[in-house]
Amino acid sequence: MDLTTSPDPGNVADATELHRYAEALLVSLAADGTTPELPPGVTDVPGYWLAPAVETLVLILSGADALEPLALASQLDERRTALFLCLALAVCGQGDRIHASWLGTAFGDLAEDHPVAPGQRALWLAAARGAYGPVGKIFVLRKLDAVDVPATDDRWLRAIVPGSPETSVPPSLEPFPELAKVAEIERSLQASVTLQRLRERCDAITSTRQPGEVTKVVRGTVWADDEPLAVLRTLIGQGGPEGPLSSLTGHLLQDLRPDADPHLAALALHVAAPAVRAAAEALVDVVREPPPDALDVPILGYAVRLRPEGPDQESMAAAEQRLVTECVPKRARPWPAYLLLVLAAAVFAWGFVVNPPLALGGLVIAAVGGHLLWRHRIQEHSDVRYVQSRAGKLGDLADKAVWALHEYARESEERASAAARDLSEITTLLRRGPRAA
Repeated sequence: MDLTTSPDPGNVADATELHRYAEALLVSLAADGTTPELPPGVTDVPGYWLAPAVETLVLILSGADALEPLALASQLDERRTALFLCLALAVCGQGDRIHASWLGTAFGDLAEDHPVAPGQRALWLAAARGAYGPVGKIFVLRKLDAVDVPATDDRWLRAIVPGSPETSVPPSLEPFPELAKVAEIERSLQASVTLQRLRERCDAITSTRQPGEVTKVVRGTVWADDEPLAVLRTLIGQGGPEGPLSSLTGHLLQDLRPDADPHLAALALHVAAPAVRAAAEALVDVVREPPPDALDVPILGYAVRLRPEGPDQESMAAAEQRLVTECVPKRARPWPAYLLLVLAAAVFAWGFVVNPPLALGGLVIAAVGGHLLWRHRIQEHSDVRYVQSRAGKLGDLADKAVWALHEYARESEERASAAARDLSEITTLLRRGPRAA
């Protein structure tokens, strides 16, 4: 039941002054915790719960007996009266003066299949900030136990550490940064970084800090307009329509985000502890996974399978074959040189028999053909030397990549130890509970 929509009294004209005084009362409470003097006749609105509720609040803050107007207000609308008194006393820093039964009456029940009412959310926030002391915080925690958090639900991890983690190339793989992009290795590195971020976030949420200064009212520093004050204004008929309501799990997930209120985050983390612990354990399992026995890694653009004992010979042979195919250009046979040599032989023979000076021309043609043939041979030898150098570099890089994977395996043991320490610290932080915050 949403208590923040207050029904109109029977006589609207009689309630006008009451509404004006109630609004002035809220402004004064939020400013310095004082109450303006109650004008005569303002609370004379028969049948309207707000009139005796306002009188009760004024009497409580002045230290006078308020049993009679409290009984009347509770008789007219018990839940709205309790909500009004609990929130108003919290706003002025007097939350410790509420009666224990008021909090239970005002809060009602929480259920996952029902949206959280604005009044419940306002009480939730006030209790989280310490407005009602440790008892109020424990009361809200028991209400939040209505949420069943499955250990396999990864929404809680995504809320605490949103976004994809940015991983850096480990020192062992710096000579071969492409190895860090291999799926098995990248998954382990991301799990390690995510676990570190999770530990840092849990530490930030549960770290010891001064409790919210709810006993000192400073405008704009304790209660924002979209929190308990907004609900109080709606109760006295001065607020606008409420926005869309969220589910219990929706509020808890929102409270865990990095920009959320730290007091709310502490309660939400306590509720989500089973899922957070399970997520941390799953991340540790990923970090502890041993490197695969064989990895297909691109080296010089060719896929080579690397094993602990060295590069796989079959994949190396296939890579070298591709290297030869792609790196050696298809050159035509030196037909011009052959034709010139044949022509030179014919000219030389003819000149030798008929005209000896013509034989010299044959020698010149033979020299040109020989030069063309020599250039072709030089190009072929150059292609062979290039392929040999590339093949040698391919083998050398493959051997170095194997040694880099050995170094990575040794680093993996250190990361696994660090992950175990992170898990132990996360478990300790979750056991610490929200009261440390």
